[in-house]
Amino acid sequence: MIVRHLCVRQSRQLFALNRQAYNLRRFSSVETPTSTPIETAAQTPTEEPVIPVPTGDALQFSTAAQSMRRAAYKVFKQKETRRSQFQRLGTDLSKPYNPEDIITNPPHPRDITLELLLAAQTHLGHSTSRWNPQNSRYIFGIRDNIHIISLDVTAAYLRRAARVVEEVAARGGLILFVGTRDGQKRSVVRAAELAGGYHIFERWIPGSLTNGEQILGHCEMKVVNALDEELPQFNGTLKEQAAALKPDLVVCLNPIENVVLLHECGLNSVPTIGIIDTDADPTRVTYPIPANDDSLRSAGVIAGVLGRAGQAGQSRRLREAKLGNVEYRTVLDRSDTLGTSIAEIVDEGKKRR
Repeated sequence: MIVRHLCVRQSRQLFALNRQAYNLRRFSSVETPTSTPIETAAQTPTEEPVIPVPTGDALQFSTAAQSMRRAAYKVFKQKETRRSQFQRLGTDLSKPYNPEDIITNPPHPRDITLELLLAAQTHLGHSTSRWNPQNSRYIFGIRDNIHIISLDVTAAYLRRAARVVEEVAARGGLILFVGTRDGQKRSVVRAAELAGGYHIFERWIPGSLTNGEQILGHCEMKVVNALDEELPQFNGTLKEQAAALKPDLVVCLNPIENVVLLHECGLNSVPTIGIIDTDADPTRVTYPIPANDDSLRSAGVIAGVLGRAGQAGQSRRLREAKLGNVEYRTVLDRSDTLGTSIAEIVDEGKKRR
């Protein structure tokens, strides 16, 4: 019995070793390799492959698959046609809104419309508890305890102000754009660049007009002819004898914060243009524009329109100067010599002021 059990156990282990040896012989075979189906096909390239012809149930199955593919393709084409038709529906956005266009490409005075002013929020006033009774002629009505400014009046007054800026620029006047609120810097600078004027966007220094010789006496000045060509031969004389220049027109985008500026302009007989909201005093400016002064879009549109008006006036002035038509008197027109008579002209200007 013990011998029989031992043989059984040993026979199982020997059988396992025999299987491992057989597996190793498979990887170390030295027999002649047999040809594979790929090699057979490569050796006989002239033989054409045999394509089985479907018959019976196979033929019915292929026909059904083709019909299903045709139906699926038809449904796909219908969906594509419906999608293309759906995409053509709706409004054509040929001119999408871009906030930067107010600064980079401001509107012209001829582009002033009620739709433009309404989109720029120029009609929104202040609360009824903060209104100035002198603005009653500019108010259209009340909505939710807020005064609504009449856009017809705003458009008319804005066109009048643009006409004033154009005529001042056409006669070689100095135009000063002032806007000291946060966010108005780019609009003020862009308007001054278009109109060929000057700008202030930080703070108005009190006394710049009433005491200009002390505050602005160190600023450099230059003399130009009708074609804006600099005449350096006047620089030395002007630095010694000329007084500080004063603007011929001031455009203020926030008159409430610049009361001192408007007061000095009144003392020096300088005309002013300002955005008058329902809480502002319209008598402080010469040419009021009733509109919302808190909205950056409203201030940007108004500044852009006035800048375009100044650009049109400068273009007209240069065009007429090239033809020899100058609507204002220059230094060269009033003096025969360049060095001796400039002092007399400066003294005469001081006496006029």
